[in-house]
Amino acid sequence: MKMTMPRLIALFLILPMTTTLISCRNHTPDGPNPLLSEWDTPFGVPPFDRIETRHYLPAFEEAIARHTAEIDSIASNPEAPSFENTILAYDRSGRQLARIANVFFMVAAADNNPEMQAVQEKVSPMLSAHSDGIMHDEALFSRVKAVYDAVSSEPDPLRKRLTEKTYKEFVRSGALLTPDKKQRLQQINGELSLLQVKFGNNLLSENKAFTLAVDSSGIAGLPTDVVTAAAAAAEKSGKPGQWVFTLGKPSLIPFLTHAERRDLREKLYKGYLDRCNYGNETDNKQVVNDMVRLRTERARLLGYSSHAAFVLDDEMARTPENVYSLLDDLWKPALRRAMDELADMKKIRKQETGSDDFASWDWWYYAEKVRKAEYDLDEEALRPYFSLENVRNGIFMLSNRLYGLTFRPVTAPVYNSECHVYEVLDMDNSHLGVLYLDFFPRDGKSVGAWCGTFRDQSYDAEGKRISPVVSIVCNFTRPTSANRPALLNLDETATFFHEFGHALHNFFLDVKYDGLASVEHDFVELPSQIMENWAFEPELLRRYALHHQTGNPIPDRLIEKIQNSKLFNQGFATVEYLAASYTDMDIHNLSEYAPLDVNAFEKKSLSEKRGLIPEIEPRYRYPYFSHIFDGGYSAGYYGYIWSEVLDKDAYRAFAETGDIFNRDVALRFRREVLSKGGTADGMTLYRNFRGQEPSREPLLRARGLIGESSETSRPAGA
Repeated sequence: MKMTMPRLIALFLILPMTTTLISCRNHTPDGPNPLLSEWDTPFGVPPFDRIETRHYLPAFEEAIARHTAEIDSIASNPEAPSFENTILAYDRSGRQLARIANVFFMVAAADNNPEMQAVQEKVSPMLSAHSDGIMHDEALFSRVKAVYDAVSSEPDPLRKRLTEKTYKEFVRSGALLTPDKKQRLQQINGELSLLQVKFGNNLLSENKAFTLAVDSSGIAGLPTDVVTAAAAAAEKSGKPGQWVFTLGKPSLIPFLTHAERRDLREKLYKGYLDRCNYGNETDNKQVVNDMVRLRTERARLLGYSSHAAFVLDDEMARTPENVYSLLDDLWKPALRRAMDELADMKKIRKQETGSDDFASWDWWYYAEKVRKAEYDLDEEALRPYFSLENVRNGIFMLSNRLYGLTFRPVTAPVYNSECHVYEVLDMDNSHLGVLYLDFFPRDGKSVGAWCGTFRDQSYDAEGKRISPVVSIVCNFTRPTSANRPALLNLDETATFFHEFGHALHNFFLDVKYDGLASVEHDFVELPSQIMENWAFEPELLRRYALHHQTGNPIPDRLIEKIQNSKLFNQGFATVEYLAASYTDMDIHNLSEYAPLDVNAFEKKSLSEKRGLIPEIEPRYRYPYFSHIFDGGYSAGYYGYIWSEVLDKDAYRAFAETGDIFNRDVALRFRREVLSKGGTADGMTLYRNFRGQEPSREPLLRARGLIGESSETSRPAGA
């Protein structure tokens, strides 16, 4: 996933600020605050070697004060409102605050601790209140509206779009509300900011708290590397002679896939499913209720029928009905395929045990048996060819072949010693940006994988491009010994390619105005997901998938097995994803709030309404669904599949030329999509690249939901 800040906090990632104001608060009692000083580091990266947790709160306080002064200056300008003195001035305000917010929230997700959590609890409502203060400043809005009212005569399309987007941003934030309704909206936003922090902190605590310690019987069937890692985890947790497994994917998935003891698979999987659902101090069910109640009230206050309607009004999908149409088109064929997969697994279980009793914690275990039986593919036998270094080299190789990029290791300050830093050079060897890579799980790091920025691309007042500083954060399987590299599975490999697509999007972004940098949430996964298409292409595999000991390329027989297994378990993968998308939409499409039993609501949404089989759980359940309650994807989780319609159709543009590495197509994709940000709506950008509306057929075919003879060309948004 792309790392996104909460919508209210994200404002500060697009509201820049000039640095002409001077304040004595640049200094702490023992010297300058490094967050407020000029960054005299290589390439201007954050001075992590000088930043301490104590610096963040005073830096936020000072940057907010400076941004407020900037806004006051715009609002009180005695000159008649114009694009330059109002819209452009607003667009360039707050850059220092944005810079600090970028650093803080990225580090808080990747390297958290109780002190950082305490800062986050103070900062989040501060930012929310600051945002509301700007959005509800009547003098500022009157100037914005004056420029907007004359926008039809604006000849410059980018100035016109920025004006329109700025006006809409104010309106969607309550600028047209009465004073009493503005006050209530501010209360709602403040409460939501705290609830979001609480949700995330509760989940982090639960992820850290649960472990499964087993004796020698519990490791039966597990690969050697998994056993070695579990032994190391046991030593670290003070349980020598045992093996410890956690809820992190590098531990969880191998255990569910290979562990022979069914009772232990059940215990670990239920530990994953029941996070923040125990009725204790870290239970999130009431937090979910409170967030849904407040989001629903806010949407109605702003004139929308539901939170989903509010969110989608600003996305490609536009309406909840369009989202449900896409999900419904995929649900039935995906569920049919999943039930066929289940039948195959039950046959194997019946043969092995005499019983076809089957539970959700059995799926990975028996799916792996089907994979071996039908495709003769043992994923553990593939790992030696997918060392982390090799996969990284493969991604660098692909980026060079498509776009002419090169990556040069550099020495620069890091927030954690495990980070690697690269300078990114464009095809003409000019500086394009800086890349941070942070690969392995540790205490204080959120689960999953994401891409974000420490510094966004922008232009200074003199028209000079400021290059981005981009970070990819993952939770890949650690090396099991000093002389053995980290060996990735196919899913981790695809994840690396995915997040690198987000990184390329950030590197290639080239927009004049900060307010035109962001794209719709249901468009943002296109650059990441299209990269996954190349991950297992035979030509690229032969170049990067080299045995970590011998250096020999992956044999063609294994490549063929990977290709043959592309449709393996796609029914399950699609259903568990769609199930989570439905639960997101259903809870956020409520027009009226009433107290919810969130577990019962989920059951009604999936089992009763849509016929989800008990053997499949949704990818995320409400109490730990961080994407929608802590990650900026509320009423937006469908965006991954929406973007997949685009990415599969876009990849076909390469395939149709007979050269999947066609640089001309790649450069057109960069020029028309990756560099444009939000200078036009997503569908316009896509049509400019592809010359047509995207078809759903490539997605359906890629997931095995239609046969080769099927003909479907329904557009993505139809």
